[in-house]
Amino acid sequence: MNQPSTHSSSVIPNWVDASLLTGMLRGIERESLRMQSNGFLSQKNHPKALGSALTHPHITTDYSEALMEFITTPHNTIAAALNELRDIHTVVHQHLEAGEKLWPLSMPCMLDDDEENIKLAQYGTSNIGRFKTLYRHGLGVRYGRRMQTISGVHYNLSFPEELFAELKQHESNPELKQLSLQDYRSHRYFGLIRNFIRLTPLVMYLLGASPSVCRCFLTNRQHHLQPLVKGTLYLPEATALRMGRLGYQNSAQKQLGIHYNDLHDYLDGLQKAVHTPYPPFTDLGLNDQNGEPIQINDHVLQIENEYYSLVRPKQVPEAGETPSQALKNRGVGYVELRAVDVNPYSEIGIDEITAGFLESLALYCLLQDSPDLFDEEQEQVDRNQTEVVNRGRAADAKIEEGHTTTSLQAWAQKHLDAIKDCAVLLDQMSATSLYQDALHIMQQRLDHVDATLSSHVIEDTLKHGGTWNFGSMMAEQHVNRYDQHQLSQERAEYFEQLAQTSLQKQSQLEQDNDTSFEQYLAQYR
Repeated sequence: MNQPSTHSSSVIPNWVDASLLTGMLRGIERESLRMQSNGFLSQKNHPKALGSALTHPHITTDYSEALMEFITTPHNTIAAALNELRDIHTVVHQHLEAGEKLWPLSMPCMLDDDEENIKLAQYGTSNIGRFKTLYRHGLGVRYGRRMQTISGVHYNLSFPEELFAELKQHESNPELKQLSLQDYRSHRYFGLIRNFIRLTPLVMYLLGASPSVCRCFLTNRQHHLQPLVKGTLYLPEATALRMGRLGYQNSAQKQLGIHYNDLHDYLDGLQKAVHTPYPPFTDLGLNDQNGEPIQINDHVLQIENEYYSLVRPKQVPEAGETPSQALKNRGVGYVELRAVDVNPYSEIGIDEITAGFLESLALYCLLQDSPDLFDEEQEQVDRNQTEVVNRGRAADAKIEEGHTTTSLQAWAQKHLDAIKDCAVLLDQMSATSLYQDALHIMQQRLDHVDATLSSHVIEDTLKHGGTWNFGSMMAEQHVNRYDQHQLSQERAEYFEQLAQTSLQKQSQLEQDNDTSFEQYLAQYR
């Protein structure tokens, strides 16, 4: 990707001003487990008063019935997105039953020895509802249900069309200049994605908050962790175990060779994975001994969403479209940054400091030169991620770049320095100091390892005598925050109406079933 001239060493072209960023949109998805008052994973159904998890736009479930997912609409300010997320948490808290609370950490606690007690999310009797539950059953069969109890935060971000139009106008590569604006926008978003992948170790160090896990998470699993305190395992210098081999990993996907160099190649790779049988999954069988389906198919991916990635290109699907078809038809509309741990110190799992840093980083990734990313460099990036996941807080933590090895400290400092200009521009756009304040906090975390979230989590886990005690204490603090958050009459009525409407929509889908689930599944297979 050729870049036009910039201010000295800045990635920001000298013709870019803050007005080109007006119109940026961000939305947040936050996952959280419901836990019983005794600390164990909830066995109750999704609260009916919250509406249908199948059709509600803001309050749904992820893998298990107890794993809630909260989704904001896109907003033009960080404050508005966080405020909507706070409203959603407050509404959910008001409808939790029997002393249940939201677990505040990315890694779960107090899981039974029996994985079957992690109850799959239920979406009713419509074909699409049963299909969603079967997909989750397939994930459990393939990877185990424990892995699916991990929570994260996904940060969705789009830049204004005007910015892409100006970037294209100043593009020095004649081939790229010939692209339609839609294709050029996709090209630039893919550049952002490649750079974000390269810089994920920075995200893990600065935002990682899962340096330890409850022992129950590792039942019947090989691991390399050490005891921290009774019932809790950790690595002394870890940052984000959620992002390592104990987290979302898929050996089948490692062999896919899906690259982020071009939208069409990416979609081809994804489609190949959705249509290619994988012998270990074939060996599991499609149905159980009673003829009941146990996975959608025996392919590398049952559906596209099974592809675990640190960042995803996204486009809002229209009726009947798959995510891939939406991307193919209208190009990349936004990116989903997925490498973010839940911040246990925030009652909504994320704060404006994290949001401001992620947006500054994303702008830097968009404007920075972004060569194609192939297997050899990807393997190096994977090694860097493993180093930071397991040893990010070690004084001698290293990062590989090309043929050189440098200290994590020096590498991170180089990028933080370069991101500062982006933070300045974003502050000009929003007439705040939020973005530079966020960078200042990140600088403190780089300068003082004790200031990192992962360091705080270890310190507080020790202080409170284990993961369960620490998490319970934070969950109780968060309850007080939800109780203090004033939901306007209008917002309360809005969520009440949504709950009723979503239940009606689910009921309609169930009445509209015109084929049996067996036929529906056979057509998909």
